[in-house]
Amino acid sequence: MEIYLLITAFLLLLSVVASKLSTKFGIPSLFIFLALGMLAGSDGILGIYFDNVEIAQNIGTLALIFILFGGGLDTTWKAIKPVLKDGIILATIGVFFTAFMVAIGVYYLFDFTFLEALLLGAIISSTDAAAVFAILRAKGIALKKRITPLLELESGSNDPMAIFLTIAILQILLFPQEATISTWIFKFFLQFIIGAVLGYVFGIILPQILNKIHLNFYGLYPVFTIGWILLLFASCSILGGNGFLAVYIAGIVANTKEFVHKKNLVGFHDGLSWIMQITVFLALGLLVFPSQLPEVAFQGLAIALWLMFIARPIGVFLSMAFSKFKFKEKLFISWVGLRGAVPIVLATYPYLKDFEHSNLIFNTVFFIVLSSILIQGTSLPFMAKILKVESIKAKKNNVLVSPLLLNTLKQFYIGKNSIVLGKSIVELKLPQDFLILLIKRENDYIKPTGSTILKENDMLLIQCNSEKRYKRILKNFIQ
Repeated sequence: MEIYLLITAFLLLLSVVASKLSTKFGIPSLFIFLALGMLAGSDGILGIYFDNVEIAQNIGTLALIFILFGGGLDTTWKAIKPVLKDGIILATIGVFFTAFMVAIGVYYLFDFTFLEALLLGAIISSTDAAAVFAILRAKGIALKKRITPLLELESGSNDPMAIFLTIAILQILLFPQEATISTWIFKFFLQFIIGAVLGYVFGIILPQILNKIHLNFYGLYPVFTIGWILLLFASCSILGGNGFLAVYIAGIVANTKEFVHKKNLVGFHDGLSWIMQITVFLALGLLVFPSQLPEVAFQGLAIALWLMFIARPIGVFLSMAFSKFKFKEKLFISWVGLRGAVPIVLATYPYLKDFEHSNLIFNTVFFIVLSSILIQGTSLPFMAKILKVESIKAKKNNVLVSPLLLNTLKQFYIGKNSIVLGKSIVELKLPQDFLILLIKRENDYIKPTGSTILKENDMLLIQCNSEKRYKRILKNFIQ
């Protein structure tokens, strides 16, 4: 037992330290994690033999749940709203077009039927923008206003479509007499409608519960959100919905509301997402046998180049034919098509169904992902510059700081009949320009947070520019 814990600790710490290479040399952290897994595997230095596809798939599924929720929770609705239509089209129709175009290349390179080629195309059709933003942040590249939220929305919402296509095509291949196109079209709308509705409902309810539950220990709030996410995913899957879409939407919707410990919880789920990413990448790196990759190197590289220069651009330009994005912006969006953990996880599905070409598909997909990360990932700063999609950075010297005027500071005492007694500050739903700066409680001074519960005789130090708004809000405190 101790030796496994030692190896796990060593790999996790090495992954975190090695991620510094992403910042220094622009190497995507995803590639580093996968490489460490390969080095630790049966063909590597540590020689850890791991070939349990089912465990790897379960790890990938669990990881994807929290990665998508964390991504949604870190997404600002105000930012993605202007590009919502383009993002949804790109994450659905764009994924289908990309899968179809990849299938054409696979059909001529492998001894596959077109439906088998379409399976590989579906597996490799989703993008992973986590590596993209890591590189852009490391190099200090700021993209034009509309591009960043579009890439953020697409990367978070296109995985469900790729998963749906993979499962549907695999079922049609293995059980052609049971699966029809009309049946899967019905399932598509059913899955996405149930996933969207449940995701919205759970996302709306979560902040309300967090604001009213008043737990005695902060550590229980992250535990509650973890249980809530798992409940959502499991319930959605049982009802026939797309659980991955549901958790992503729940994260976005929850972020539109204020709730206790919001900043800390967002940070917690960001850290949890990193743990999940490292875990799944290491597991998938262990699962592959590097000695088998040279066998698919030629076809894998050919499909990777076909995907980068033909399939992905066609998918983007067709799905965004009526968008307001400029030609060069679409080219850059096409190039930001890095493949990540999801395609490798999806490549395990044929294994569990005893599909004939499962080993060939897995190794090919793994090689395509590595090629995509190295070629597209390392060239992103250059492409952003050459296509002129970088935003104009504001000069630091132009930042002005407005002084706080003393006449906007006011005091207010909480009486014994006040309706705000026993409520947390976040439950009051105060406007942004009505700030409770300090609370004097008996002989103590308290720095308030959203979770601070108001008590009788509390003296509030309030900053509000509008006298009219100040009186209107305090009137509600008394009633």
